[in-house]
Amino acid sequence: MPRAVLLTLVLALIAVLSMLPGLIGSAADTFAAKGKYVPQLRTYYIGADEADWNYAPSGSNQLTGEPFDETAAVFTSQGPDRIGTTYIKSLYREYTDSSFRTLKPRSAADQHLGMLGPVIRAAVGDTIKVVFKNNLDRPAAVHVHGVFYDKANEGAPYNDGTGPAQKGDDAVAPGGVYSYSYQVPDRAGPGPMDGSSVMWMYHSHTDEVGDDYAGLVGPMVITRAEAARADGTPDDVDREFFVQFKVSDENASPYLRRNIQRFAGDPGTVDTANEEFVESNLMHSVNGYVFGNLPLEAMTMKKGERVRWYLMGMGTEVDLHTPHWHGSTVTALGMRTDVVSLLPATMVTADMVPDDPGTWLFHCHVNDHITAGMLVRYRVLDAGKPGNGNGNGNGNGNGNNSHTGHS
Repeated sequence: MPRAVLLTLVLALIAVLSMLPGLIGSAADTFAAKGKYVPQLRTYYIGADEADWNYAPSGSNQLTGEPFDETAAVFTSQGPDRIGTTYIKSLYREYTDSSFRTLKPRSAADQHLGMLGPVIRAAVGDTIKVVFKNNLDRPAAVHVHGVFYDKANEGAPYNDGTGPAQKGDDAVAPGGVYSYSYQVPDRAGPGPMDGSSVMWMYHSHTDEVGDDYAGLVGPMVITRAEAARADGTPDDVDREFFVQFKVSDENASPYLRRNIQRFAGDPGTVDTANEEFVESNLMHSVNGYVFGNLPLEAMTMKKGERVRWYLMGMGTEVDLHTPHWHGSTVTALGMRTDVVSLLPATMVTADMVPDDPGTWLFHCHVNDHITAGMLVRYRVLDAGKPGNGNGNGNGNGNGNNSHTGHS
């Protein structure tokens, strides 16, 4: 080997060796930065409350901008032997502290949640504490998916071999308070094909079917520790939406009799076995809204934002849903698509970067669900062009402290 070439190689080797401490230090610094997350206790005060809920508060079909037609009237008309669109529900609602005297107002970002309970958030390594008060007239509970819990925090009554000391969580009596505690291990966080966060759900499991149809369901998000902001939200996402597709069977609600007495025009004429009556109470809803009544203002984003959609299904065998976005595509399960699949109690996370300003349809693609009103809209604003986005929100809702949803 020529001496000049050998000298060049030696000098190159010396240069590389001289850089190693810096390279090693850089890697160590990065590891240290990722390891700086300090696990924390995140406490939520959640009550199960009774409330009136209107699936179509505008009183019209917001997809057409017209009164309900004959098909929609099957699900929306109130009459002597029909309930209409307002039902007594049980809803999870967040309070400010353990006194359970003051509801915590929903932020603007959470107004789209509608009937869903508050978002429970944590990062991997955290501990979640849910202080639950049952304000209903029947037992209820909190059962979570995904995170780690022991038998005293499962929130589900069945013959599991445990004694009274581990049964208090299963069915919290009316007026009772129970504190649930959950650990958030790695297996509760994002997996190899996930992004920086994943969704789980929580719901009452005391009377699982009745509690579901009454409305006791909410979302939970677990974020990878190194990607979590202080509030637990993922730092690579600008906006999040939580959406439940469900045929809410009000015939199976524990409030059916009370709903008939309160909302039917002539309760004595109601035949609960009548097929048309049964059909009228199958509310094909998105977050508790039918026929586009989920307020558009609550489903608005900007072009170019990093938007994460957390989708979940609940219900029975008719609850095979295929949510479809018009105007945009998403990545879900590592694939590019504009339609995802949901079955009862399944959860899908989809990422979108909207690039086409306008007001767009977002609906279940099952034909029967379309005709029954399982449709909403979302809006993409062009940040560079004020006033764009075809704003035509209805401004209606079910809120106590807001025009777009329950607080």
